[in-house]
Amino acid sequence: MKIAIVGAGAMGSIYAALLSDAGHEVWAIDTWRAHIEAIRDTGLRVEGASGDRTVTALHVATEVASAGACDLYVIATKASGVGPAARGIAPLMRADSLVLTIQNGLGAGERIAEHMPTENVLLGVAEGFGASMKGPGHAHHNSMRQIRIGELNGGLTPRLERVVAVWQEAGFQARAFEDISQLVWEKFVCNVTFSGPCTAFNCTIGEVMADPERWAVALGCAREAYRLGQAKEIAFSFDDPIDYVTTFGANMPHARPSMLLDHMAERPSELDAINGQVPVLGAEHGIETPYNQTLCAVLRAREAAFPPLRR
Repeated sequence: MKIAIVGAGAMGSIYAALLSDAGHEVWAIDTWRAHIEAIRDTGLRVEGASGDRTVTALHVATEVASAGACDLYVIATKASGVGPAARGIAPLMRADSLVLTIQNGLGAGERIAEHMPTENVLLGVAEGFGASMKGPGHAHHNSMRQIRIGELNGGLTPRLERVVAVWQEAGFQARAFEDISQLVWEKFVCNVTFSGPCTAFNCTIGEVMADPERWAVALGCAREAYRLGQAKEIAFSFDDPIDYVTTFGANMPHARPSMLLDHMAERPSELDAINGQVPVLGAEHGIETPYNQTLCAVLRAREAAFPPLRR
């Protein structure tokens, strides 16, 4: 299979390395020129949860147009990069090409729909999956639990099963789901609970949970997100969001959400796709969201003071 990983940052680098090692023709696409040049010159090194390897068979480029028509395009950018990625992919698509988008938060499908029809779009959810960059051409794989994949419009299809098999054969714990929206929302509730609060208070998940005042704020965020899911008739697998997010957080007390890591590096985060989505949807459904609205105001003010992004 010919696969383009659009957004070969930390997570995208893991995807690219393992899929290439499994024998696929993989293109790593990223605007970080130093990273792309390092991969071209000496290969992509990935160490950690999936082993230690240096992959030299990758094709690299800074524009997805260089990859041309592919069987599968994996959008692994941050939420803000989904629209530009889809815009670049749209003219390259064949009738049987598929797009798989894997992001935190909500709205990836809608961002893609602005640039192409969504009949060939799959949604992915990376659960318990972490990665970081140690430098150009060098990624660290922190953890890997499961990649959940589903059709954007629901249902189990032969093409979905084929894509899942590709990921499984590359060493990922991948699984097809009939209702991926449920899983996206369940992860969204957890992300809302911990991303904004951990970032605002500059602490780990465990530290938020251990402090009664901070934990009250986090749970306020969780309740707001859960109420919105109910308003949208999401078929949650749980009835008690507090128990759900508490169990989730207890399994990774030392983790720092990616939003916090972005703020520590003074770069823009995915705030608008995570906690920032709660006030937007709240306004649409007539649901008040004071916890998330307040956190967003604080974090946007902080981001506005960051220096211009240089990469």
